[in-house]
Amino acid sequence: MGTSIGAVEVSAEREWRARARRHEERVDALTADHLRRRREGVRHPVEDFLFTYYNFKPARLRRWHPGAGTVLAGEGARELLSERFTVETPEGVGLDVEAFLAARPVVDFVERLLSAVADRPAHLGCFGLHEWAMVYRAGEVRHGQVPLRLGHEGTDRVVESHRIRCSHFDAFRFFTEDARPLNTLRPTREAQVDLDQPGCLHAGMDLYKWAYKLSPAVPSELVVDCFELAREIRELDMRASPYDLRAWGYEPVRIETAEGKAAYMSAQEGFAGRGAVLRERLLGVCRLLRENATSGR
Repeated sequence: MGTSIGAVEVSAEREWRARARRHEERVDALTADHLRRRREGVRHPVEDFLFTYYNFKPARLRRWHPGAGTVLAGEGARELLSERFTVETPEGVGLDVEAFLAARPVVDFVERLLSAVADRPAHLGCFGLHEWAMVYRAGEVRHGQVPLRLGHEGTDRVVESHRIRCSHFDAFRFFTEDARPLNTLRPTREAQVDLDQPGCLHAGMDLYKWAYKLSPAVPSELVVDCFELAREIRELDMRASPYDLRAWGYEPVRIETAEGKAAYMSAQEGFAGRGAVLRERLLGVCRLLRENATSGR
């Protein structure tokens, strides 16, 4: 099997260097506070999640790649040949599609999952109760440095007074043992393609995970677009949680009230719409990879 990069767009060195510089500046602005806190040993109950649960370090987020379908022209592009999956062609330096697909079988799963989610309507109104179910009747809570806004008993009453319908396995797996039977669904890893839906906050945040797992085939700008969405969703997720985060500057979304429920659903709908756009862009990368691999055979 020979090297294949498929159909390409050639980017002049001045253009791609400017693009890389804009990307680096954007990431620097997004990660500056996190990096400062990390140097000082200060934990953050909201933003740390983006760098711990999601296993993509700031330095990797900052590293720019043009993505599949683009070849970088100019002598400077040869500096990138030390990067994995890059190959030199007569036009310049680009992604070795065949090598990438051989090393990343996850591409097929990501395409199946994102396609399935894109074909479903968004289900709203879960009200972020997954976070409440994670501390239901628990002696210890995940964010021990943060108080519960309603206390343990008040938190348990909210869980018991609502119908919980969490469809996302990576949220459900953190439910307490007492909370699991209260969920109307039984999400599993094997059923993820069948259950994930576009209104789910975690499915929206996970667009970032799928973007970086497909890096460097995904343009770095798209990875950061997904990161920004995940960051905003994470904020809503925690503001609607049982934790009192006002000391960190986050006003609660009181989902135990009618007003809080309405605010949550409105934000959830907006995130679902933005996620649909990013999901389609990621699917476009998957299709491009498949087409380029086929054209190179």
